[in-house]
Parts: sequence; C-alpha cells; structure tokens
Amino acid sequence: MDDVPEDGFDAEENYYAYLNISKSASIDEINTAYRNLSRIYHPDKHVDAEKKKNAEILFNRIKKAYEVLSDPHKRAIYDSLGVKGLQTEGWEIVHRTKTPSEIREEFERLARERAERKLQQRTNPKGNITINVNATEIFNPYDDEFEDRSFPNIEVQGISISQSIDAPITTRDTVSMSGSLSSQNGNAQGGFLISGRRLVNQGWFELVAGAGNGPVVGLKGSRNLTSKIFCNGDFTLNFRKNGIIPGLMGTLAVQLDKHTVGFLTYNAGIQSSVSCVLEHSTEKQHMLVTCSVGIPHSFISASYTKKLIDYELKLRLAGKVGTFGYMAEYGAEKKVSKYSSVVASVSIGQPTGVTMKLKLIRSSQTYVFPIHLSEDIIPAAVFYATVTPLVAWFVVKKCIIERMDAEQKQRDIDRIKETNKKRMAEKKREAEAAVDLMSVQYERNCSEEERRNGLLIVSAIYGKFSDNSSSDSSSSITTGNQTIDVKIPLQCLVKDGKLTLQESGKCDLPGFYDPCVGEEKLLQIEYIYNGKKQTIQIEENEPLRLPITNATNSS
Repeated sequence: MDDVPEDGFDAEENYYAYLNISKSASIDEINTAYRNLSRIYHPDKHVDAEKKKNAEILFNRIKKAYEVLSDPHKRAIYDSLGVKGLQTEGWEIVHRTKTPSEIREEFERLARERAERKLQQRTNPKGNITINVNATEIFNPYDDEFEDRSFPNIEVQGISISQSIDAPITTRDTVSMSGSLSSQNGNAQGGFLISGRRLVNQGWFELVAGAGNGPVVGLKGSRNLTSKIFCNGDFTLNFRKNGIIPGLMGTLAVQLDKHTVGFLTYNAGIQSSVSCVLEHSTEKQHMLVTCSVGIPHSFISASYTKKLIDYELKLRLAGKVGTFGYMAEYGAEKKVSKYSSVVASVSIGQPTGVTMKLKLIRSSQTYVFPIHLSEDIIPAAVFYATVTPLVAWFVVKKCIIERMDAEQKQRDIDRIKETNKKRMAEKKREAEAAVDLMSVQYERNCSEEERRNGLLIVSAIYGKFSDNSSSDSSSSITTGNQTIDVKIPLQCLVKDGKLTLQESGKCDLPGFYDPCVGEEKLLQIEYIYNGKKQTIQIEENEPLRLPITNATNSS
C-alpha cells in the first residue's frame, strides 16, 4: 500500500455513490436522483431543530455532488482526476471547451511543474555497484594433484562503484558531479567528472572536465531539428603521457511513428564504429535492434521485452552475434515495491560461457552481481542458473516479502485510522443522522412495498464479517465493531419494487459509512419479494439489482 492518502477521506469521496447513480448516468438521471434525495434531506422538510441542522449538513453534501456532476466541465475533471483535480491550483487557465484528455494533460503539466520546483531544491543522487563473482570451479573443477580442494573456490574477481549527483542551480542550469572506481584482478582505476548543463532553445549544451587516466575536457550538446528529428554530439580530449587522444560521437535520431525511433551513431576515437539502432516501445512491449560496424568488433543484436503490467513483471529475450562470437540472454524483472525491483538473467555464449546476473534496483541505486558459472556451455550450469533464481524468489517472497507486505498493510491501515479518527467519527455521525432523517421515508416505502407485495428488506449488514457475526436486524445502525446495520438506508433506495446499487464502493451511499477502513467488506441482504424470503451477499464494489431469481433461499 504505497499510495495511501495523507489528507483523510476527501480524495476518496465518491459523488456517484452519494447519488447512487452510474458513471454513465445522463443529466436526467442525475436530476432525478438529486430530487429524490432532496425530499429526504432538504432542511425545509424538517421542523425539529436538531433534524433541520443534520439535514442541512447532508443536503450540502448531496448538493455538492450534484453541482459537480451536473456541470459537464467539472464532471470531466472529476471523472479524469477525482476530487484532487477540482482542488488543483492553476485551473483558471483551462478553458471549459477542453476535452477530458486535454484536461488530464493540463493536470499532468501542472504536476510536472510542481515536481520540477521540488527537484530544484534538492540533489538527485544516482549510484551503481557491480560485483563480479567467479564461480567457474563449481562446474569446471581445477585439477591439481598437489592441492586438495574439498570445496570449489568462489572469488570476487572485480568490483566497480559509480556515483553521481545533480545539483540544480537555476531553472535552466544544472551542475553534475560523478565519480567511479573499479578493481579487476588486482588492477584498480578510477575517475572523476564535473559538468555544467544549460537548457537553451530547442536543446541543451554541457561542459565537462575531469580526471582519471589523465585530464579530460569535453563539450556535449543536443538540439531538436524538427518535431521528429533531434541530434546529440559529444567531443572530448583526453590528455595522456603519450599524447592527446580525441574522442568524437554524434547521434541523429528520427521519430518514425508514435512508438518507433531510429538512431544513427558515429563514434571515433580509440574504438571507432558506426551503429544503426531501431527502437519500438509500447505500454506492453519493447523491441530493440542494433547493427554496428567498427574496430575491433562488428555485431548485430536484438532484444524483446514483454511487459506484464497486471503482474508488475517484465520478461526479456536477447541475442547478439558478431566477430567476437555469439551470446543469448533471457531473464525477468519483477517489481517488489513502489521503488524496488529485482532482475535475474542468464547469459549463454562463446567465448564467455554461462553467466548468471542478479540485479537489485532500489530507487536510483542499482546493485549488480554477475556470477560467472562456466567458461564453456554446460547444460548443468544453464539449468542451475535458471532454476536457482526462481527457487530463491519464491522462498524470499513467501518467507519475507509477503510477511513484510502484510505488516506494512496493517501499519498503513492503523495509520489511516489514527490520522482520520476525527473524520471517521464525523462520517459515522452523518450516517446516523441520515438514518434518522429517513424514518418517514422508510415507513412510507415499507407501506407501499407491503401493499404491492413488493421488495422488503428484512435485514442488511455491511462491513467485515467474522465467524460469529450476526445478520439479525437491529434498531441501531451499529451491530458490531466492524459491521453496521444498513436496512433502513437500503429500503429507502427501493423504488417500484426494485433496488439498484452501482459498481462502486458502498460506504459513500446515503446512510452508510466505513466501519473497517482498509479491510475487505461485504454487504449481506435478507429480503422478501412476492412473499418469498431470500438472502444475497456481495462484495464491496460489486453491482446489485434486486430482486434476483438465483439467490439462496434462507431456511
């Protein structure tokens, strides 16, 4: 439960539920629902001072919902963004003729501007740690008659660390600092770079200076040539003992269609190449094809990623063949929380052999563990590289992640209850007041339904049910700590022998409130229709139309 409302229930208010209408309701249906509820809640309908006061509170809530839903512009904002959209600053620039999609784009623009202002007030650190592990002796034992090894030797062959920080100076200027350090087989090297970037019309340019294997200076830039074409450039000078080594890289990118971009890149320096890249990306998949001709190697590569959004999972296949040999890779990325993901992949090829790569992404920090299992392609190495991450994931998920999620969910529920204790009490009081105001309408409705042998609600319980929960009707709205009696509110919604509840949360219906915030809730109704008693139970967001013919008869 990463996205928990911080400001109470206001962001969750359901205007459609207030009026008990569907999201596709016409203006006539909205007007009819408002008139029906006004007969119950309008202050002028009540003489008693206390009832008049309660009616005024409830009528204002119904009136607020009606004002939003009966106004096409406000309704479009509410449908797209909820209550928060109606409360967002800056809507004075939105014209009433804008469509819902244009309204959403405007809201997202305002949100981006707020996020950019916040970003300018703090740094944005990014880091990467890679630890290379050599475990080839597991499948390729070292044969030495003079040395007895009971266990295979697994060693850390290399480690690299990089870190960068962006420091916004103005809305157009940013200073970035980055450093890296790596050690491979006892040989260490590192470097440090500082750069300043300025946004200009249709692009940006950046000055770079640093040190590592000699001082480095450079100039980078990007510019939009047209709405669908842009180019990047990078020129560096590396001052070494044996001379100055220049580096040049240029990229031309073309937007081929809504989801496809083509890149042509030229790279000159110690290693020179010309590359052509075609990238296609949609909400559900990502494809990348690369062709590179250069010195010392040329290659062709392709990758395909399937995005399973409902499962927060990505499946990836990739292949690469060139003058160096060939390589095939498959893997998966699973999102474990709002800011964290884990990645596991297996690489098979020549001359690299078999490598299992594990990656943990936490916000802007990345931890990578490439584990080299075999120098040759051995079926046992491929099998264990594939199975081990799956088994480890299911064990960790069952023993750690699910328990942590359950504990976090309970903490969030407790926090919501504590934070909104006053608001919850107000909701409860409003529901009780609504039930009191419904008394006349309830008696009249019951009389009409009895006269026509129509629909009579015998009992109705809403909330979280336990084993010892009772479905008996009660004169009080409260039947337990986590259930409430909603017989009167439901009977008042019966019209011409029919009861209709829309596909939305029930806690915002007139006379309802949430007795167990954050918990799964049910609505159990026992009713009589044409002299037959029946019982039905539905979930929180399940629609309902009574009477129905396939309900379970109560004994």
